[in-house]
Amino acid sequence: MYVKKKKNRSQTTSVVVCEKIKGKYKEHITIGISSDENEIERLVEQGKEWIRKYQSRHSPELDLYGEETEAKRQESENMLAFLSNIENILVNGDQLILDRIFDKVGFNQIEDAVFRKLVQSRLSCPSSKAATVEYLKNHFDEDVDLSKIYRYLDKLNHTQQEKVQDISVHHTRKLLGGNIGVMFYDVTTLYFEADREDDLRKTGFSKEGRHKNPQIILGLLVSLNGYPLAYCIHEGNKYEGHTMMPVIEEFVSKYELDDFVIVADSGLMNEQNILDMEKNGYKYIIGAKIKNESNVIKQWILEQKKIDRQMHEYDKGNGRRLLVGYTSDRAKKDAYNREKGIRRLEKSYKRGKLTKDSINKRGYNKFLDMKNEVEVTINYEKIAEDAAWDGLKGYLTNTELSTDKIYEAYHNLWTVELAFRIAKSKIEVRPMFHFTRKRIEAHICICFVALKVYKELDRILKLNNINMSVDKVLRMAKTITTLQIRLPLNNEVISKVMIMKRHKAIERLFDEDFWGTQ
Repeated sequence: MYVKKKKNRSQTTSVVVCEKIKGKYKEHITIGISSDENEIERLVEQGKEWIRKYQSRHSPELDLYGEETEAKRQESENMLAFLSNIENILVNGDQLILDRIFDKVGFNQIEDAVFRKLVQSRLSCPSSKAATVEYLKNHFDEDVDLSKIYRYLDKLNHTQQEKVQDISVHHTRKLLGGNIGVMFYDVTTLYFEADREDDLRKTGFSKEGRHKNPQIILGLLVSLNGYPLAYCIHEGNKYEGHTMMPVIEEFVSKYELDDFVIVADSGLMNEQNILDMEKNGYKYIIGAKIKNESNVIKQWILEQKKIDRQMHEYDKGNGRRLLVGYTSDRAKKDAYNREKGIRRLEKSYKRGKLTKDSINKRGYNKFLDMKNEVEVTINYEKIAEDAAWDGLKGYLTNTELSTDKIYEAYHNLWTVELAFRIAKSKIEVRPMFHFTRKRIEAHICICFVALKVYKELDRILKLNNINMSVDKVLRMAKTITTLQIRLPLNNEVISKVMIMKRHKAIERLFDEDFWGTQ
């Protein structure tokens, strides 16, 4: 390739870049035309510069012997060979984390791959068992037959429930220094997308407003910080108060507990439950139904000064202590809710919609009166009497704990409520589409283990100052892939977890050394 000066008929000179290819001349570009000698020389220099740039693009100047060109070609070939050896790409970042937690808690003692996959799926992609099969296939290239899952659910019987509870209790005891201490009990209802009842699925009072759907009652026992300990399943129409004592007695006997306190809401307690706990020597803290106390005690309660966050104590005898506290926040909430209920009653009254059938003890209908067995009216004297109780909350206990400790323990009941919310919204324990007792029990067992894994991951994140929720961590982890690459000469497959810059916040969770210190 060279620069040529070509004379034109117009007595001008064209400066062009030429190249001789197989004996023939080829013009690449005309740099310019001029009749001025100085201008022509300047165009020649431009032509030479054009040639240098052209050659640097197509054949680098430093590549004198073609080494760099050959290296680039070899690099491309090597990369193509590497890509052709990739056997699989797994979208499994969340699975890698959940595997670690599952093993760390100790559930790997249950040597069953199907069980592990079902627990992981409840946390990663909670759905029907058929959808779970598709999820496992699409994300992890794992073939799990649907009929195999159903057969597995049929054999996941009471023995498995005992084993997962044993593992959970052992791990929780270890976290709490060997002593479980305070235990919290509460119940919820789980409905079914079905019309017919059976010996387990019964219609009853639904906490989710599904009064027409058959349901079961799920009782849950958790430790401080909300670590699940045990659960029980009962018929959907059973009185909630009758669910507590059997599970507590069995739990205390099985794990030989001797220093513990039971905390429960007033809705679960009746006089018989209290007597049973005292007979067994159990210590308890329960919500007191202060408006159902004797007239003497009610008068004493209303005579106490309402000082924000101050507790008053009444000795009921036989070791029972009634504590009554007042908070201004609770008083505002009580007043607001009552006023809202009264406004609703007043609207119904003006429209003439209040009838004899409206008079009952449910909600704010307790403020209705019947006059001359014909007219239903709103009793504003009852409303004023009710306002005197605003902000008051009672606690009944047979412990010797300080009032501050009793208040703190009772208000940790939210940990059970949180566990139920996690189970319902994150793990999607309901609605259930199973119809046999075995499969229902198996489904609850899997969800119980998933709840324990969820809580343990939450604990580890907080312990290591990873300021992200469990849900956000799992969502981010779902974008992490694992390459499986076959090495033909070694005849083996190696795996590489692909951690990108966007995964920096959770990078430690994929470090082998990180899990060795937990």
